[in-house]
Amino acid sequence: MTLPMPVATIESLDHEGRGVAHVDGKVIFIEGALPGEKVEYSSYRKRASFEQATMTRVVKASAQRATPRCKFFGTCGGCSMQHAELGAQVAAKQRVMEDALKHIGKVPVDSIYPAIYGPSWGYRFRARISVRRVPGRGGVLIGFHEKKSSYIADITSCEILPSHISALLVPLRGLIESLSAPDRIPQIEIAVGDDRTVLVLRNLQLFTAADVAALLAFGEFNAISIWQQPGGPDTVRPLRADESEFLHYTLPEFDLSLKFRPTDFTQVNVHINRLLIRRAMQLLDPQPGERIADLFCGLGNFTLPIARSGATAVGVEGSAALVQRAKVNAAANGLSERTEFHVSNLFEATPESLQALGPLDKILIDPPREGAIAVVNALNENSPRRIVYVSCNPATLARDAAVLWHQKGYVMRGAGVANMFPHTSHVESIALFERP
Repeated sequence: MTLPMPVATIESLDHEGRGVAHVDGKVIFIEGALPGEKVEYSSYRKRASFEQATMTRVVKASAQRATPRCKFFGTCGGCSMQHAELGAQVAAKQRVMEDALKHIGKVPVDSIYPAIYGPSWGYRFRARISVRRVPGRGGVLIGFHEKKSSYIADITSCEILPSHISALLVPLRGLIESLSAPDRIPQIEIAVGDDRTVLVLRNLQLFTAADVAALLAFGEFNAISIWQQPGGPDTVRPLRADESEFLHYTLPEFDLSLKFRPTDFTQVNVHINRLLIRRAMQLLDPQPGERIADLFCGLGNFTLPIARSGATAVGVEGSAALVQRAKVNAAANGLSERTEFHVSNLFEATPESLQALGPLDKILIDPPREGAIAVVNALNENSPRRIVYVSCNPATLARDAAVLWHQKGYVMRGAGVANMFPHTSHVESIALFERP
């Protein structure tokens, strides 16, 4: 006799996009379920106070349920929320941010900003895809990892990659299989600029002359550039010796063009990046005569719009290579006189290191997932009264906001999300802090 599957009513989504329910006093996290739904589920991990489960059947569907566009959804781990209508995805991310600020930071928010939307398909202009030769599964596989697995999903297309990259997934299999050491290429990094597309192959064994010829022919036929990385990050280079080492992306609203190398950090979603910069400039309100710091400035993504708005922008970044790139970008855009750049490890920021930057009127902070706890701890009564904080991790935003609110005298005037990664649970957000 087959026992009936357990049933739960979904109350909300968690920070990973899983449905949250309570059954017999225990929290159940159910993948594939949406708020308001009644679903059957199968648990794959059980603990005393919670279970992790997969939805097996929708008993009562939410009006916000959508048909996944990708035929590999559910197997490929690249997306987790294609089953939810886009508005529901963004609303869930907004709640994740608000819950983090409330429960982790215990910080009140004066205003919730409208969410920043953009294209939801073909948006991923940067990606790192895995490569593995699996003779038992037909040869070379290329794609993202399967859900909860180190195996590579057997995908032949990808809806979040630009269409011309998605169309290359199958031809790339044949190309890698034809090389002298197909099992020595573990990953391919994708970088799409306004001018061209680059594929960087991580090759653990040097390419032969025949390999190079095949790779160059593939690149020419598909109108893409092929690069290689035989060693560490410094070994990344184009196969064609006469090829420029830079791509570029534009910020039309600010009349800017920024150069970058394929392995430099740039935002994945070009469209959302432009809108996020617009929101940041609105909140920061740069004025001629002001000196504004851009901390974790990278290659100048926010620094140059600040300078274009008339203020003097002070970029600070831990990577000397990115600082040099930022200087080149400033010069190329005619902004050298309104910018200055410093190499500094902001994870070890002190009151003295911030003071060494000179007088500042405002600060923009755009840290990695680790947040900017050293920076906020280093602020004092002489620090600027306005801070715009761009975050890719609600938990560290909330932690840093707690320091700003409880210890440094700042009020959170507002916060909102930007849907930088549609169909995933990744939450990008922006917040404004001011001293009263």
